[in-house]
Amino acid sequence: MLVGEQPGDREDTTGHPFVGPAGSILSHALTAVGISREEVYVTNAVKHFKFELRGKRRMHKKPIDAEIVACHAWLQREIELIAPRLIIALGATAARSLLGRATPIKVNRGKLLEYATGVSLLITVHPSFLLRVPEENKDEEYEHFVNDLNLAKPFLG
Repeated sequence: MLVGEQPGDREDTTGHPFVGPAGSILSHALTAVGISREEVYVTNAVKHFKFELRGKRRMHKKPIDAEIVACHAWLQREIELIAPRLIIALGATAARSLLGRATPIKVNRGKLLEYATGVSLLITVHPSFLLRVPEENKDEEYEHFVNDLNLAKPFLG
């Protein structure tokens, strides 16, 4: 199970998670480690697209804690129904929702943590982070993201 932050503009208009630029990066990274997107359940911690208008464009706004808490019951229900053996928190908002507290990504990424009995948690960056990385660091950060996702392979099947 992959948990992102919130829908983006394209996700909001299509009704499907991770179909925009960050979704493209996620799909490529999953393919790089041999995981089909159809093998995983993909959702978001916050269920609505929070934005501000800039001209005609809807620009992403980071959700606040109250919005994360308000949507948590839906995420918990998804976890109950899917019953994953591994949950991958894509970014700080997902980690905050799953753990109930702010959790630094850099210190915790790439480690398998216990989320609940029989359920592991892997924290990594949100794919949109890779869109904002300076060009000279893009390849290294993408490789690090792929290495994080590679930890999910033993949980499949």
